[in-house]
Amino acid sequence: MIDIFDMKLARTYLLLAILATLFNIAVQDLSTRVYAGPYDLALAAVAGTAAGLVFKYVLDKRYIFRFKADNLGHDSRVFVLYATAGLVTTAVFWGFEFGFNYVFDSREGRYLGAALGLAIGYLCKYQLDKRYVFRAAAA
Repeated sequence: MIDIFDMKLARTYLLLAILATLFNIAVQDLSTRVYAGPYDLALAAVAGTAAGLVFKYVLDKRYIFRFKADNLGHDSRVFVLYATAGLVTTAVFWGFEFGFNYVFDSREGRYLGAALGLAIGYLCKYQLDKRYVFRAAAA
């Protein structure tokens, strides 16, 4: 049987993942509008990923894991764990984004790939964060 709390948490996580995805893509879109030169797509992906990472960390620690750091050093260490756990999921996300860009050769195709890659990545990321990042931080 599904626990009602788990369903509420799942809905909240889904909403936050959608917000972070939109934020990531908005930063990428802004980046490509500001700079359209060599490596513009790679720079946009890095900018969107960095912005999305910080945005999602703030949301996850507060609304999903209800984590409160003891001090800035503790919060910084947890963020490093959070970012490290995201390396594999970032590879999935970028693989979809650049794969779709290659296949469709359009901004819309690239962003669709980014959204799918982020969705898959966030499903995996939640499990990593729950098991390794915030569990270790609380210990």
